[in-house]
Amino acid sequence: MFNNSSKIMFMFILMMSTIITISANSWLSAWMGLEINLLSFIPLMNDNKLMSNEASLKYFLTQALASSILLFSTILFLYKNNFMTNNLMNNYNKMIMMSSLLMKTGAAPFHFWFPNVMEGLNWNNSLILMTWQKIAPLMLISYLMNKFLMFSSIILSIIIGSLGGLNQTSLRKLMTFSSINHLGWMMMSMYSNESLWIMYFLIYSFLSFNLIFLFNIFKLYHINQLFSLFFFNKNLKFILFFNLLSLGGLPPFLGFLPKWLTIQYLTINNQLFMLTIMIMMTLITLYFYLRLCYTAFMLNYNENNWIFKMNWNNWMMNLYLTFSFMSSFGLFIISLIYYLI
Repeated sequence: MFNNSSKIMFMFILMMSTIITISANSWLSAWMGLEINLLSFIPLMNDNKLMSNEASLKYFLTQALASSILLFSTILFLYKNNFMTNNLMNNYNKMIMMSSLLMKTGAAPFHFWFPNVMEGLNWNNSLILMTWQKIAPLMLISYLMNKFLMFSSIILSIIIGSLGGLNQTSLRKLMTFSSINHLGWMMMSMYSNESLWIMYFLIYSFLSFNLIFLFNIFKLYHINQLFSLFFFNKNLKFILFFNLLSLGGLPPFLGFLPKWLTIQYLTINNQLFMLTIMIMMTLITLYFYLRLCYTAFMLNYNENNWIFKMNWNNWMMNLYLTFSFMSSFGLFIISLIYYLI
């Protein structure tokens, strides 16, 4: 990805624009940061392939629409605060602002662009779109917090993210619907506690990096590649599926920790109906992860007579093994540290 200086420059501008947005003290400067972010990500997406060109065009049109709605509602909000005192109109205006930001993150019901754009990107750009590109809009959403729209988006994101991944054969679309599901959990944790969603986001980004690192090395884009092309190394297979189950939030792994804390906050606040929907839908997400693991290990598994040996001395592979160990046993380590403190 960083094979030329222009890519490095656009990556630097991408990071700086996110910092501009989250440190802005007015909506207009936050909008400006979002626009710089959009215009710096488009060249990173474009790698002279038909699918990526189409994806970058879809991404630009969707984000431009969301940005124009945000700018319009921001101007309207400033006008009403100066000249009008109608609280009902202000609430409607906040809903419009929040809708545009939800469209930027790819949360349901504004998720229509997300799977199509992801399908046309390589794994490096997919990781940026699933993690870094969500920081600025989510931070701005935390300033608005319209309860009705927030709860509607949370329920729809979790349901669509769970059910949408059931019939997918593309790994990129599988990661997309998983991201939509995690967005619902993130917004619920944001509603419960300000610092909890940041911790959730960091752990989610870490787990996504672990998976996409391996997908990118072996150029895996579809589920059948996991069965036929890739698995001639048992150790690598266990590592990959431990990371996959950790991303799904299975209890022994690190991915369960932020969900556990979110469940605890919801229980304390007596939001049991929302909690029931979230847990039931996440079980469906875990179902298609477990189905994938079961098929790879049991049903469609053949082992070659010759042994494929990877270069485990490579520093990148050693780093990846360290990250995978943290992903698999991080919950035990954190629990032990907490107990000792």
